[in-house]
Parts: sequence; structure tokens; C-alpha cells
Amino acid sequence: MPANPHNLNATPQNLAPERVAELLAAGEVVLVDVREPYERAAGYIEGSRHVELGELTEAAVERTRPVVFVCRVGGRSAFATQAFARAGYDAYNLDGGMVEWVRRGLPLAPDGGYVAEH
Repeated sequence: MPANPHNLNATPQNLAPERVAELLAAGEVVLVDVREPYERAAGYIEGSRHVELGELTEAAVERTRPVVFVCRVGGRSAFATQAFARAGYDAYNLDGGMVEWVRRGLPLAPDGGYVAEH
């Protein structure tokens, strides 16, 4: 399988926050938040699914669309991305994680949401 079959305009397996926002809004990707529950409760990306890294299995992630993983700064989600890519998924990492998402002015839910410390 090619490293980037959907040509999502990414460096290998990394997508910029703005690109993830576009793809998510268009319904072209599944965004999976792998952070801890307290991190998710503090603030999250609207439309994302929450599956803690420790609970993440192939059964928890659909294969019908590319999947983008996100965590606080991109380390945990990079681990998930690599594992799922090796398993044959069209998998990507949100470059810079939630910290970069917010730094670039993209919205969090709920109103007043923030990026919790890990």
C-alpha cells in the first residue's frame, strides 16, 4: 500500500492542523483522540472520537476512511499512527497535536475548552 494513497498533502503520515480541519469538515477522515479522559474533558476537536491509547484496537477504528490520530503534542498519536499504518490502515498523525491546533487558532469544544497538561 502506498504511504499516502489519498494524497492528503502531508509529509509521510503527518497532516497540518488546517488540513485536518478541512478533511474532518468534509467527512473525508475519522479523527481519533487518544488522550486520557481528563484531557478530553478539558477540550476536544468537534467531530472527533475518543478512544484512549490504552483502549485502542483495530476493532475501535473503522477502515472506510483515512484515520487521523491526535493527542496533546503528537507523541502518543504518532505511536498509534505508526501501529495502524503497519496494520494496513490509511493512518495519519495530526502534526503538533492539540497544542498546535490551538496555536493556529482552530476551535475547541466545549466553549472555553483548553488543552490540559498530560
